[in-house]
Amino acid sequence: MSTQDKNNSNASVTARYKQSLFASTATYYEQPVALESGKGCHVRDFDGNRYLDFFGGILTISVGHANDKVNAAVRAQMERLGHVSTVYPTLPIVELAERLVRLAPAGAGVEKAFFCASGTEADETAVALAQAHTGRTELIALRHGYSGRSLLAQSLTAHSKYRIVQTQVAGIKHAHAPYCYRCPFGLEYPSCDVKCARDVEELILTTTTGHIAGALVEPIMGVGGFVTPPDGWMETFVGIVRKYGGLFISDEVQTGFGRTGGKMWGIEHSSVKPDIMTMAKGIANGYPISAVLTTGAIADAWKGGNISTFGGNPISCAAANATIDQITGDKLVENAAAMGKILREGLEALKAKYTIIGEVRGRGLMQGVELVNDEKAGDRTPAVQATTRLFEETKKRGMLIGRGGLYGNVLRVAPPLVVGKNEIQDALKILDEAFGALSK
Repeated sequence: MSTQDKNNSNASVTARYKQSLFASTATYYEQPVALESGKGCHVRDFDGNRYLDFFGGILTISVGHANDKVNAAVRAQMERLGHVSTVYPTLPIVELAERLVRLAPAGAGVEKAFFCASGTEADETAVALAQAHTGRTELIALRHGYSGRSLLAQSLTAHSKYRIVQTQVAGIKHAHAPYCYRCPFGLEYPSCDVKCARDVEELILTTTTGHIAGALVEPIMGVGGFVTPPDGWMETFVGIVRKYGGLFISDEVQTGFGRTGGKMWGIEHSSVKPDIMTMAKGIANGYPISAVLTTGAIADAWKGGNISTFGGNPISCAAANATIDQITGDKLVENAAAMGKILREGLEALKAKYTIIGEVRGRGLMQGVELVNDEKAGDRTPAVQATTRLFEETKKRGMLIGRGGLYGNVLRVAPPLVVGKNEIQDALKILDEAFGALSK
């Protein structure tokens, strides 16, 4: 900790934060954790407390905090060239584009990349591209989905708390999410025959012109509480979207770069090949950059001017290239699968032990735990206050996790891809103690 840092504390930094930032800027915990430093899977606050970080900047820290290889690549690029816009070619942006095209799902026909600065921008770009290519405007999104803070992204988002304006972008229709635990039709999988996916056909026929531009879907719903489609859902849903002329946009902002374990992309857990892909977060280990990938024919549909001031920034691209090098070189996609299996087994064991846990879901190192009043008694009322208490109990024991779901009752457990078995076991021990404390 530097001399300057020693003059600060959690309380002083938090007070200045609240004084200077929008009041709407959310923070976790009754007394927010002001973070001072981090390394690997751990972070430290200004009071010297050390925490296991099992949320990683909302699934952004892929290869660990203050990663030596990423930092070295960034420093080298900073000494060479700091910033130019997309109107000037640079080697980092070319190398990153080529790498992403190679890493795209086999058979998707991906040939081109475009870079932005955030996931919101990437989703906006993808929607505009689908509209330009098809000549149509109407788009399908999912209930419980989240796409960002812009007006279009708010309209795509199906959480009322994130919509701050009453007039939304027209032409966006929200289909049922594959939320099996809270099935909107009261059915059970697989006897349901994925009715929530088949229902999109009626949505198109009754609420649109019948000619759509496409659909934007997260392979696993992030802010929505790690809602994970059952087998067959994606194929059925996308098949109907394409039947009515729509393109399929796979929103890999949270699921990309090995997060779901065993596959580079979340969509690869199905047989569906995306027409357009969006990505951000884990791409550069925390540096601001996002990307849109698609075929040459779809990319060429953008006939107007197209630049991005900060998209493809050389420093962010250098960070992304170094991050992807480590993900592929150190087999972190495989590690996410192996460590995710241990994490999932541990969470399932906690579910068997505590009736407040309604469901454990997710893939790889993207695991959600939904808390309810009493699963054993059949009371699936969202346990919102208990979730808040659990957060305080995990923080008290030195662990940071995320929160999501429409009601705020889902734990989002997502450590960096470099996490090891000992850290997973430490996290499970902390969670066990925290759940135990709730019953006292």
